[in-house]
Amino acid sequence: MGELKDIALWNYADWAALIASVTLAGFLVAGAFALTRPQEEVMGHPKGLYMLFFAEMWERFSYYGMRALLILYLVKHWLYSDGSANLIYGAYTSLVYITPVLGGWLADKYLGQRKAVAFGAILLTLGHFFMAFEGDGSGYSNDPTLNVFWLALALIIVGSGFLKANISVLVGQLYSRTDTRRDGAYTIFYVGINLGAATGVLIAAYLGETVSWALGFGLAGFGMLLGLVVFVLGKSLLRGNGEPPVPAKLKQKVAGLNLEWLLYGVGFAGVALIWVLIQYQEAVGGILLVSGIALLGYVLYESFKLDKEARERVYAMIFFILLMPLFWGLFEQAGGSMNLFTDRYVDRGGVPTTFFQSVNAIYIVLLGPVFAILWQWMARTGIEPSTPAKMGLGIAQMGLAFIVTVWGAENFSNASDAGVLLTPVLFIFIFYLLSTTGELCLSPVGLSAINRLSVKHMASLMMAAFFFGTAGGNFVAGAMGALMGQGEGGEMTRDAALEIYWAMGLVATGVGIVVCIVSPLVKKLMHLDTLADDVDDGSMEEESVVTATNA
Repeated sequence: MGELKDIALWNYADWAALIASVTLAGFLVAGAFALTRPQEEVMGHPKGLYMLFFAEMWERFSYYGMRALLILYLVKHWLYSDGSANLIYGAYTSLVYITPVLGGWLADKYLGQRKAVAFGAILLTLGHFFMAFEGDGSGYSNDPTLNVFWLALALIIVGSGFLKANISVLVGQLYSRTDTRRDGAYTIFYVGINLGAATGVLIAAYLGETVSWALGFGLAGFGMLLGLVVFVLGKSLLRGNGEPPVPAKLKQKVAGLNLEWLLYGVGFAGVALIWVLIQYQEAVGGILLVSGIALLGYVLYESFKLDKEARERVYAMIFFILLMPLFWGLFEQAGGSMNLFTDRYVDRGGVPTTFFQSVNAIYIVLLGPVFAILWQWMARTGIEPSTPAKMGLGIAQMGLAFIVTVWGAENFSNASDAGVLLTPVLFIFIFYLLSTTGELCLSPVGLSAINRLSVKHMASLMMAAFFFGTAGGNFVAGAMGALMGQGEGGEMTRDAALEIYWAMGLVATGVGIVVCIVSPLVKKLMHLDTLADDVDDGSMEEESVVTATNA
């Protein structure tokens, strides 16, 4: 590792880290100003949205800062082979998106979203700080500190399970079901996610790679600690939302303990289970498939207890969830095969390959407010596309990103001194631009739809199922990357990559068009015309009371 350099010796990466630090500081100042205003709302949204924005920003800062370092850390510090490192990385990212199912269910049934998020933030803070224990650098086969590393990953995975789905639910609870600001609110929230992601890569990951692993991971842990502090201090801004469904039940004694503490014990037991599982990465794929089928089966089972309209809303949400593996399977090529393609077959002009991992997040920060304003303007003028149509457009744009990249590589590449054909870097920026606009049409809109359509007692479960689709996407991304020889199967070739990218692009564009065509049918299942602000549950009895009241 290196040392902090004299400013006269700074290169592009050093200046980028400084600019990211200044940008982050600017957002913090603006956030402090917004949250200390006497008004209930700032820029047309409740102040609680901005509190959640900053809490999630710091969580993403820590997560993506650590995520950008992880595979390098596995190979360079723990001395794993490329294949083994990829298996560990894939198992970790998949599990991060599976555990929200348990965290969401416990929040729905017992803890409430606020307590679940706080507990998850504590686990995440511990996990990121444990990542700073490097050991002696002798490699995984000789250093017992590796067990601390597994513990750190397990804490982060379970902590994400309690925090990730539930903090997104809290955003929606600040708005009524028919409030047209909801999509805009989730887009603003999404900006916070990606501001944290970009600065985490450019600051924490950069320092971890160039100065010391402990500094990078430690800084990520400090960011998570700040997120926890922001969330705890901002409790009043939640306006009483996210509290336990039956507070008295948490104080009931079970095995001599309050139920609440017993549930936290379940969380720590989950850490122990994941500590074992993460060491047997091959099993994660099978668990993902079985648990995915079980989850959808449970959602369908619960839907049969609802009245017709609430049940059909569940069907619409399942449709949205089934789109997730396709979109994220393509989108997550950015961190896998597209990262390798950029490193080997793109004329980067000396820019470090890893810095391109921040381009998507930077686009989100720049374009997120534009989309938030766009959706509100289109809603006021009556021309806003429906939620399924937006998601279809998102998938089509993801496909177009691959098509344009392949077209550019085939028609504008130049040979390097070593005789390798290099694609102009412009087409990588276009790839990330189109994948970002696709993401903005799909992900925050999907978050909003899941929260809006879910009956109250299934809200976090449905949000967790939505994130589960991302876990499936990570698995699909690895499988498609393997087709190009990525990982243990051999080395990716330029021709193989372009051929598969072209096929991906055509399939995704076609699916996106089909989703747009069937969107009126899916919109009908959403029953937006009868969605009422005072619907707390979807049971037949409660829905009948609401219908009678409205009549």
